[in-house]
Amino acid sequence: MALITNRDQLEINDNVVADLELSLGVKQGIVSFDSLWNDLPPTEAGGQGLRGYMKDCTRSAPRIVNEVYRAPRRSAFQASRPSQRRHFNSQVSPGVTIFTYQILVRCVLGLGAGTALYHGSKHLHFTEIHAEAPPAPVEIKFEKPKKTKGISKEENRDSISSQHLQVKKSWENPGVYAWGSNSGKVAAPDSDEALIRQPRRILFFDGVLLRDIKLDRNFGAAINEKGDLLQWGTGFSRDVKQPTPTLTGKGLTAVTMSRDRIIALASNGNVYSLPVSQEDQAKGAKPMESSWMPFWTSRAKVSYRLLQPQNMGWGEKVSSISSGLEHALLLTSSGRLFSTASSSEDFPSRGEMGVPGLSWTARPPGPYDQPHEITTLRGFEITAIATGDFHSLALDKEGRAFAFGDNSSGQLGFDPSGESPYIDAPSLLPISRLYSGTNLSPRVTGVSAGGSNSFFTVDATRVAQPGEASTAQIGLGRITADTWASGQGILGTLGTGRWTHIQGTPTKIKTLSGLFEFDESNNTVVPIRLKRLSVGSTHASATMDNVTHVRAGTSSTTDSRNDTNWGADVLWWGGNENYQLGMGKRNNIATPAYIAPLDAAAEKAVGKRREEHRFQITPRHKVDVSGRKVSMEQRVECGRMVSAVYSGV
Repeated sequence: MALITNRDQLEINDNVVADLELSLGVKQGIVSFDSLWNDLPPTEAGGQGLRGYMKDCTRSAPRIVNEVYRAPRRSAFQASRPSQRRHFNSQVSPGVTIFTYQILVRCVLGLGAGTALYHGSKHLHFTEIHAEAPPAPVEIKFEKPKKTKGISKEENRDSISSQHLQVKKSWENPGVYAWGSNSGKVAAPDSDEALIRQPRRILFFDGVLLRDIKLDRNFGAAINEKGDLLQWGTGFSRDVKQPTPTLTGKGLTAVTMSRDRIIALASNGNVYSLPVSQEDQAKGAKPMESSWMPFWTSRAKVSYRLLQPQNMGWGEKVSSISSGLEHALLLTSSGRLFSTASSSEDFPSRGEMGVPGLSWTARPPGPYDQPHEITTLRGFEITAIATGDFHSLALDKEGRAFAFGDNSSGQLGFDPSGESPYIDAPSLLPISRLYSGTNLSPRVTGVSAGGSNSFFTVDATRVAQPGEASTAQIGLGRITADTWASGQGILGTLGTGRWTHIQGTPTKIKTLSGLFEFDESNNTVVPIRLKRLSVGSTHASATMDNVTHVRAGTSSTTDSRNDTNWGADVLWWGGNENYQLGMGKRNNIATPAYIAPLDAAAEKAVGKRREEHRFQITPRHKVDVSGRKVSMEQRVECGRMVSAVYSGV
């Protein structure tokens, strides 16, 4: 009977034993079942002895078990009240009666069924039911200490931290990693592969520091440490396989590109516009340039045009540039904003210039690419600008964001309208509506754009609500950093985890919002903001402004064997049809995610690590490069179906 584990079955067994004792007048174990069987065998035994009959019961055990299972749960032996038991026993005369004998037979049948369950379960595959054993105590295993004998402190740091190794390699081997579409030989100029699935170094830039870089699938442009413009790709020349200097000696600091032209900004505020094609640069009109010799001029080596805003103030110069496919924005040091046509093929026609009524036929006299001041924003000191393919964003010093241009996908932050698919005048974004009903006061801190998408970073400060009790005013002044997105999301470019076709009202990217960390140096909790957000035509990347450490081993307090460097986290999302996310897979991603370290060879050289590590970008720091001290950092650039990470100065 040891297999009867159900509580009801145990109760039946106890009741059977009790009634047998009462009816027989003896205690359990005194009665001989063999003698009772011999005195009055049951008719159903068919002349068999007790053991033979039990064998037959064993053979028919499944049928008996099923009958027992189908029997009513409450029987005479399960009477819940003692009075019911007394009533049953009062009907039984002392001694062994026929009814008592029937009880004994049923006990024998139960014993036979139990025997069948025990021996037949191995062959009939019955499921045994056992009470749960108490959980075993958890055994705590401590990680075995790594072998450090015979290795230096720096080698130990490399072995215990992938982040430390990444920072170290970025200082020792500055250069450019690129991946994505290689149809125009931009990501890998020396390769015939159409797609570069994972980050790969462009050998030409090994040991080279850059001021800026921009990438299109058909052509690339970069500014080296000297301020010279380098170009490559089939859009530049099908015969030239390596980056080639084109516009030199201008002290360039930043570069952007339209559909077919390169726009470059010099340190003195001059803005140069030159064709992408090397052939057009050679055949086009070349302006006269002054020389270092007084009263001496010479013809420029390449064709270019100067974009010069009019009515500039004393000391005012262009300080920032950004370009879409057909237009460009020029921001001056005084906070004034100008727009200009940046393509030779098409004149802007979707309101992205920010000048109502401006078109090819209604343009003022003069060059087609002359800059136009956006007078609607006069009086607002603009501090940051961004452009998508056909739309523009501007941010002033008070944290107000303005948008204008194409809004067919809601990229301006307003719900699109079929009657007016674009807005040709700067419009203030109602960011405060996004925090309606909360105790947070928002202020836009950054704008980014690319393709048909816009992104806004916001500092939301905890403030007291009218009538709010002083006891409930907890965390006043605490800042929460949020990131919002609008525009096209069918490829996951919104980063919200949803594949939204059109998103007008900005939606929060939860992965990049409401993040905090503990700053040990200041002994306080601080919000994690975005340091930089780069947006390509269909994908994007966010560099976090988290706490970093790059001074391991530089002082007595950081000279521990286990004190390691680490950089800033970088996340990627959006379209991935050309492997531009650098994950080695082609699926689009709608939620920001990490990628593996760029230098896979260095990771393998250290040995197999216990877990996968993520790519972290190296923050600005002074390091030795070719025997000289240079302040450098790593930066991310998302282009048109191409991505890059480069060492920037």
